[in-house]
Formats: sequence, C-alpha cells, structure tokens
Amino acid sequence: MTSSPTAAGHGSGDPRDSRDSRDSRDSRGPDGAYDRLRAELDTLTTEAFRSDLSEIDRLPTLEIARVMNGEDATVPTAVAAQLPRIAAAIDATAERMARGGRLVYTGAGTAGRLGVLDASECPPTFDTDPSQVVGVIAGGPAALVSAAEGAEDRPDLAAADLDGLGLGPDDVVVGVSASGRTPYTVGAVEHARRLGALTVGLSCNSGSPLAAAADHGIEIVVGPELITGSSRLKAGTAQKLVLNMISTITMIRLGKTYGNLMVDVRASNEKLRARSRRIVSLATGAGEERIESALAATGGEVKKAILTILGEVDGPTAERLLRESGGRLRAALEAARG
Repeated sequence: MTSSPTAAGHGSGDPRDSRDSRDSRDSRGPDGAYDRLRAELDTLTTEAFRSDLSEIDRLPTLEIARVMNGEDATVPTAVAAQLPRIAAAIDATAERMARGGRLVYTGAGTAGRLGVLDASECPPTFDTDPSQVVGVIAGGPAALVSAAEGAEDRPDLAAADLDGLGLGPDDVVVGVSASGRTPYTVGAVEHARRLGALTVGLSCNSGSPLAAAADHGIEIVVGPELITGSSRLKAGTAQKLVLNMISTITMIRLGKTYGNLMVDVRASNEKLRARSRRIVSLATGAGEERIESALAATGGEVKKAILTILGEVDGPTAERLLRESGGRLRAALEAARG
C-alpha cells in the first residue's frame, strides 16, 4: 500500500496516511537498502524501460514476433565487441584445465540455469568427466525448475557451495549475472579469487561489480529488454552464446576435436553411435567395413579408431600414442607417421 505525495508529505488526519508512511519506511529497511537497490537498478541498461514498446501488447502477433526477432538480431554484435576479452578468458581457462583444473559456472536464476545447461552438455559432446565442467546454481538443484529468488541475495551461500567442491588454484570459476550485481554471483567470484582460482565475470551491464571482482571481466551490453527487466531474453541469449564459446573453444584447445569433428563424442545411444561412424568416415574417408573393424578394435572410441586408420597402427598403439600426446589426435598422428 502506498500513499499519495500530498498525504505522505502533509498528513490529512486520516490514520491510513500515517500507516502508509510507516509501511513505506519499513520496506526500505533501517539502512535505506530498498532505496539504494532501486537507485542501482535504475542505472542498469538491462532494467531500462523502452517507452517505444509501451503498447506492444496491442500489436498483432506477427508484428510482435518481428520486433522481438529484430531485438535478438542485435545480440551477436554486442558479443563481437567483447571477443578479445572472451578469447583471453578462454586461453586462461584452457591453460588451467590442461593442468587438471575444472570449469565451474555459477549464477542465480536464468544465469545459473544456463551455466548448468552448458556444463551438462559437455560429457556427451566431449566425453568429459561430469566433475570436469560443473554448474552451480543459487538454491541448489531444485532451483533449476522452481525459482529460489531469495538465494541470490546470499554471498555466504555461494562461498559454501564452492567450498563444497574443494576449489583449488587450477580451477576456473565463471560467474554469470545479467545485472552484474547479483550478490550470490559476485560473492562466488570474490571467494574463488581468494582461494586462488581463475575467475571470469560475465554480465550484460558496463561497469559491473561482477566484472570488477573477476580476473577476466566480460560485459555484453545488449540494452533494454523487450519486456522490461526480463533478462532471460537478450541478456540470456548473450550469456548462452558466450558460455558456448567458453566451453567449446576450451575443448578445442584441449584437443577434444579433430578439425570441427567431435572425436571425443560419447556414443551412449543409437543416434550417437551412428554419428560416431559418420565422424570416422568424414575424418578418414575409409569404407564402412574398415570403419566397423576400427571401432571394434578400439571399444567404439572414435578418436582411437581414426588413429588406427590414418596412422596405420593397432588399437593398443593408438591408445599409447594418444596418452603420450595428452589426447590430442593431431599430435598422435604425427608421432605415428614419424
């Protein structure tokens, strides 16, 4: 309940006026936290109001779709402006992971869910151990399907979540927050940095506390959302694009691909088994019979099968060469041919 400026400022004698004024003061808290938060949100481009879209609900559905599509089309340009920073963060991440470190995404709400999504895609795509790329969301796994809004205000929960992983100096923590001010996420990055981990802060506002807290600050400024403050839209799309880059290019740097082929794919279902055979075919140009023989000799492992064909070695030799080359197929091929 709120009172009018006149009633709040001068008092009309109506007992509701004093109650309204008291409720307003109470909502701000003893230290004016509400006022500060509101003032802070007013400065964020992700929270800005688009007056030109104030009657979007009156447009035909097709026109709304065109407007939304046009807004989405601006996101790749915003990402492109940060590519040097993204590349620097990826190179630093790959260096740590090559030493056995882990990639940990952390965030709240949509940002946290996007981190968990990207992490969960790495094992089937790159045959990583589930503990190698990890998504941590404020409020725990239940927050993936049910909002846990209060958790995002708790930096102490972020520290506890990271401590539960036994974070070390070879690990990388990527904090993701559209606003760049989420206490849970900023707290996670600050705690990780104190523990010596490499830190990356991904936000969608310039001059964000998250970027300032991290070793590598990445700020994808996408501007106001179609629906005011709904940062699952352009901001979410931008975060998804950058997380795709971080995980995919890091895995390329770690030798998880051969050219643009997923040679570490885990063939856990019929579709992926068919894809495995196709990848071996594309990499080697071999016939179906030879491909089947190579996969049988290597336990269905695509990278080893390719090496047995192109390097003309047997399965055990392929396994040894790959182990000695750190899993990098090109280096193993050079050793086989040399």
